[in-house]
Amino acid sequence: MKQTIRLFLVALVAGAATLGGYKLFVENKTQIEVVNATEKSSFLPTNYSATTALNSGVDFTEAAEKSVHAVVHVKNTTISTQPTNMMDLMLGRGTPRAMVGMGSGVIISPDGYIITNNHVIENASQLEVTLNNNKIYKAELIGSDPKTDIALIKVDANEDLPYIPFADSNTLKLGEWVLAVGNPFNLTSTVTAGIVSAKARDLNEFDSNPQSFIQTDAAVNRGNSGGALVNSQGQLVGINTAITSETGSYVGYSFAVPSNTARKVIEDIMEYGNVQRAMLGIVGGSLNSKVSDRVGVTETEGIYVDSVEKGSGADKGGIRQGDVIKKIDNYKISKFSDLTGYLGSKRPNDVVDVTVSRNGEEKVIPVTLVKLEVYQIEELGLEVKNINKSELRSLGIQNGVKVNRALTKDMERYNLSGIVITKINDTDVADIDDVKSIMDQRSYNEPIKMTFVNDRGETQSFIFR
Repeated sequence: MKQTIRLFLVALVAGAATLGGYKLFVENKTQIEVVNATEKSSFLPTNYSATTALNSGVDFTEAAEKSVHAVVHVKNTTISTQPTNMMDLMLGRGTPRAMVGMGSGVIISPDGYIITNNHVIENASQLEVTLNNNKIYKAELIGSDPKTDIALIKVDANEDLPYIPFADSNTLKLGEWVLAVGNPFNLTSTVTAGIVSAKARDLNEFDSNPQSFIQTDAAVNRGNSGGALVNSQGQLVGINTAITSETGSYVGYSFAVPSNTARKVIEDIMEYGNVQRAMLGIVGGSLNSKVSDRVGVTETEGIYVDSVEKGSGADKGGIRQGDVIKKIDNYKISKFSDLTGYLGSKRPNDVVDVTVSRNGEEKVIPVTLVKLEVYQIEELGLEVKNINKSELRSLGIQNGVKVNRALTKDMERYNLSGIVITKINDTDVADIDDVKSIMDQRSYNEPIKMTFVNDRGETQSFIFR
């Protein structure tokens, strides 16, 4: 019994000593380590709370509710003739077949005007629009512009329709939240969210016809084309148009025509029946370190003016070769797509303030924009433009239109840019309207004879079959 009591007392003393040591050393050390960890967190902060869009203070519910009812499903029915045998193929005949394409559109006025992409309604023999409330209407094409990929259609609903107001796309900021609303994969009324990843994005960097898109990371897929890109207030900032993908589906990048450009295009279509394009009148390109060293300027951002077209607004305003365009109307110009994007929202006779850097000093020059008068001869793969009388006199000719650029790789090899076409199929041409009239009256598969004067004043003719 005494032995048992002795063992119990020894165990009791040992336990007390162990507990005291733990209290003295282990707990104090743990407390010091926690303090150190807290001090370090001031240099490497970590937020373990959820980081959703709602926690950032942006609520998309109102914007989605406003926009989803004003975005429609567009069905395009085209009739194509497909040969069924070798004889049909040789004779150019076949069996008519209806093909149906799908896209989206945005109601922009209560009386039923709808904006969409040109490629959504292209070659349509019938257009059908389905609203978010499942009402279906026949639509008519008012006009389209393939260059900007914008089209205007209209439905007669006999009632006021929900619509989305335009916002100023120039005020968009990088990182700003936006919603893409459309009908991907035939799924109606789909809303996705993202941020503005880039502005004035040119998808055809090496093309002579630069574009200017809003780039976002909002998910856009087939069927979203023509749908709305809206800001957090539910206002229209762009028309979803394209994606960059190796799979054909969304992989992280989507592109929209800025609302300022889209609005200007449809207003022109409604007022004039075609798009009134404004031209500054300069030839040049974007700057970077290599280009700046080559042309002898210190700036690495902006548009270097390589030449100024005679009689243009830039010429009359006083812009010179060697100037670097830095701003237009206080809108920063870093690259050529910034310039074309801003001018895309302007009309002939608009006056813009162009800020240029000349010999190290900045100068603001008011410039009156002139009408860009060009016509694309698809059959020849050439774009022509009107020229002034002084140019004609310098070449010793009375009439003609100038080749502005080649539209195809095949035509680029002939180096025809700058020549003056005086006749097509032996008919004199004085302006692009004459060219359009001749081409419209030409029979299918009829050879085209083009008579032109080169830069040496020599008259030559080509026959295109």
